[in-house]
Amino acid sequence: MRQATITRKTGETEITVSVNLDGEGKYEINTGIGFFDHMLSAFARHGLFDLTVTCKGDLEVDGHHTVEDTGIVLGQAIASALGDKSGLERCGSCWMPMDEALCFCALDISGRPFLRFDAEFGAPMCGDYATELTEEFFRAVAVASGTTLHLKADGKNSHHITEGLFKAYARALKAAVAIDPRVKGIPSTKGVL
Repeated sequence: MRQATITRKTGETEITVSVNLDGEGKYEINTGIGFFDHMLSAFARHGLFDLTVTCKGDLEVDGHHTVEDTGIVLGQAIASALGDKSGLERCGSCWMPMDEALCFCALDISGRPFLRFDAEFGAPMCGDYATELTEEFFRAVAVASGTTLHLKADGKNSHHITEGLFKAYARALKAAVAIDPRVKGIPSTKGVL
C-alpha cells in the first residue's frame, strides 16, 4: 500500500495529512473551512484516495494559511507515498464538466514542480472560502509533490469552476499514480524523477 502521513506545525497552522494512493475514496476532512473540506472530499472521492486531513489554522486572520499549508502537506504526503516512483504511469489528464463549467487538468510527476493556472472566478467567495486561494492551493501541491501541473477552466459559477478543478486534478492524479506492470523501474530516460 502506497500511503504516508505528514504533520507540519508552524506559528500559523498545525496540519496532519494521511493519504493512501491505493484507497477507495474514503475521507475524513476538518480544516475549519467548510467549502474547502467539500473540495478535499471531492478530491478523495474522485481520485479513489483515502484521505484524512486535520488542520488548526489562524482562521481569525483569514483562510490563506490554512489552504496553502494544507496544499504543502498534501503534496509532501503524495510525494512520500509515491516512494521511488517505480512503475508509475507518471502522467495523467482529465476534462471535467460541471454544469456550465469545463475544467481541464494535465500533470506530470516529473520532479520539476511548476504550475500553470488559467481560471477566473466571478465571485470572490464560495461560502467561507476565498476563490483566489484555489491557485495558491494548487501551487503548493505542485511544488511540494514535485509535479508539473496545468489547470484550465471556463465557466461562470465560481463553485462549479473550483469543484471542477479539484475533480479534474483528482482524476488526472489517479491516472498518473497508477502502476503499469510493463514499466520497469523509473519511467524516465534519466533514471530518476
